[in-house]
Amino acid sequence: MGMNKSLRIWAVLAVWTWSAAVQATGLTALEQRWIAGMSPVIQRARATGLPLDIVVQPQDAPDAAPLALGYLQGRCKLVLSLRGNPEGQATLDRIPSALTDSALELMAAHELGHCRRYLDGVWYGLPAGFSADRPPVGLSPELERAYLSMKSTRREEGYGDLVALAWTLQRHPDQYAALHAWLVEERSRDRLPGSHHDTLAWLALASDPKSLGSAPSMFEAAARLWALGLGDDE
Repeated sequence: MGMNKSLRIWAVLAVWTWSAAVQATGLTALEQRWIAGMSPVIQRARATGLPLDIVVQPQDAPDAAPLALGYLQGRCKLVLSLRGNPEGQATLDRIPSALTDSALELMAAHELGHCRRYLDGVWYGLPAGFSADRPPVGLSPELERAYLSMKSTRREEGYGDLVALAWTLQRHPDQYAALHAWLVEERSRDRLPGSHHDTLAWLALASDPKSLGSAPSMFEAAARLWALGLGDDE
C-alpha cells in the first residue's frame, strides 16, 4: 500500500481479469500469496461495481512499493510490483502470522480508498470549509510544488489508512486493535514527520474503533474522521 514510498500511476504491462489472475501459471508464489490474501477486498470491489483491474508487473521493480494504486482511463489499477523486490516478502515477514490475511486485506482496502477518491474526481481535493495549503515563505517555485504535492499525498494516505481501518472494523473487529498497532508500527518505520506517509495523526484518531462510527460504507466511515484530522493537521 505504498508503505514508505510514493504512490503514482504505474504503466500497465500485464492485466488479467480476477479469475485469470489467481490461476495464471506465470504468477510467482509470492504474487499468488498477495492476491489470495487481498481477494475478499477485490471481490467486494467487483460486487459493488468499482472498475478495478489487477496488474502484475512482470519486470523486476526493486525500488517500487509492493502494492500501489494507479488510475487510467476511468479504471483503477491495483498494481503488484513484487519481482526482484525484497520489500514484497519483507512486508509479509513484518506481519504477525495470525494477521497475514487480514493485513493484506487492510492494504488492499487502503488502495480502494485511493480508487474511490479518483473516481469521485476529488484526488488531492479538500472538503468544503478547508482552504488550500500555503507553502512556507521563501521556497523556490520547484520546492513549493514539491511541498504542496507532499501535503496533498499525505492527506490521501491518511484517508486511505482510515478506509483500511474501517474495512477491518467491519470484517475483522476482533483483530482491529492488533492491526491498528501493526499499521502504526509500519507508518512509524523511517518516519519523517509531516512527509508523504506520515499518517500517525489520523491513526491516533482511529485508535478507538468506535471513532469510525457505524456507516455501512467503509468510505463513509472514514470520511468524518478524515475531516477531523484535517482540522488538526492543516
